[in-house]
Amino acid sequence: MNKFKKNNIVSFPKAINEGEREIEAILFAAAEPLDVDTIEEKITKKINVPKALEKLQNFYRNRGINLICISKKWSFRTAENLSKLMSKQKSVEKKLSKAAIETLSIIVYHQPVTRAEIEEIRGVAFGTNTLEILMELNWVKPLGRKDVPGKPIQYGTTDDFLNHFNLKKLSDLPTVEELNAAGFIDSTTIDSSIFGTGKFYKEKQEDRKENIYSNIDEMLSSTLKNDDNE
Repeated sequence: MNKFKKNNIVSFPKAINEGEREIEAILFAAAEPLDVDTIEEKITKKINVPKALEKLQNFYRNRGINLICISKKWSFRTAENLSKLMSKQKSVEKKLSKAAIETLSIIVYHQPVTRAEIEEIRGVAFGTNTLEILMELNWVKPLGRKDVPGKPIQYGTTDDFLNHFNLKKLSDLPTVEELNAAGFIDSTTIDSSIFGTGKFYKEKQEDRKENIYSNIDEMLSSTLKNDDNE
């Protein structure tokens, strides 16, 4: 091993060999600390694992993460003197309630829409925090007040909603005809002239001419591919 002493301090070269790289990768990906025997079983190179661990420990000694050994098991940890910069973050996945999903759907297709209008469309009153949950997710936000007596707040979707569902614009959402064809709704009970009002409906109107031609092209291309397959 190429090492030298200067002022009685042992210095290791910056470069590490392939075996040490394997150990580094295994420890980095491990969900829990690993002992020497486990590390030896996982690597493909024949090297002295304890010495390699000591070398890596010195290599990472002054970095943002350190290689440490606790109870004969090795793992990477944030440097102790940087711990104050770290904050514990825990992501908890929760499924949206049926009420929240229905409320979001109404807002998406009828925005800007008031709380009372949402309740009228759903046919039931709001549950506890239903709208607040959607705003906490930053999928829904207030869009000013409606110019009617009482000046109720209107709600609409945000850019985070589009990003989460991988949409470029609201008009990328399926239309009432497409939802009906897929069996999600019964269009005979819906007035399509008012389905998707406000911003969504405006986008559909603006894109209509362009979409007509693009849809025809897609339909023809699909038909030609089917004919070739036959």
